[in-house]
Amino acid sequence: MTPLYYDLHLHSCLPPCGDEDMTPANIVGMAAIKGLDVIALTDHNSCKNCPAALYHGQNYGVTVIPGMELCTAEEVHVICLFPSLFDALSFDAYVYGHMLPVKNKEEIFGRQLIMNEADEITGTVENLLISATDISFDTVFSLAADHRGIAYPAHVDKSSTSLLSNLGFVPPDSTFTCAEFHDLKNLHRIQKEHPYFSDCNIISSSDAHYLEDIHEPGYQILSKSRQIEDILYAIQKTV
Repeated sequence: MTPLYYDLHLHSCLPPCGDEDMTPANIVGMAAIKGLDVIALTDHNSCKNCPAALYHGQNYGVTVIPGMELCTAEEVHVICLFPSLFDALSFDAYVYGHMLPVKNKEEIFGRQLIMNEADEITGTVENLLISATDISFDTVFSLAADHRGIAYPAHVDKSSTSLLSNLGFVPPDSTFTCAEFHDLKNLHRIQKEHPYFSDCNIISSSDAHYLEDIHEPGYQILSKSRQIEDILYAIQKTV
């Protein structure tokens, strides 16, 4: 097995909450400088900056997983990761059609920038990406699987937009086998309060919206290889 340093929750300059210095090239370059082996670009409700990020991943020698942080109808954030750019962009198209029709107001929320491989702005997204979708929490996992991806609840220990903050419990018919914690200091408390997480593979990622917040190489995944398919398998496999 290969130990890989990771950060699997990063935001680019595409969602309005992301700093405009979070261009695809800057994100991957910073990951390389910090010594990370694998990262995931997981913008809110969009994968549109993943093509540029994967391009730079090849140049920098960093495995970049195309992904998304989807906001469900309950406003629970769920990380969705995909084995290929094709799968991610197919999922992107589906999700965009299920977002609330709320237009972005740049003067209030900020710009939503689509970048190419040269870090040039090639377009913007019209609808506000930080809005909720009409996709329910209990359907996200099968929906991601339909696009050959995996899904797991994001930052379950945060006080907003998380499974526990918004629903207050783990639905009894849940099937996810992985969960993301923002701070692992909260792990044992939450496992005691919600035993479901004791059977999950636990990861911790930064949810970085600024370059300086990208994780240092402190957390590892043990994967068969650096291939995305093997990494996704390792993420969702329970220990």
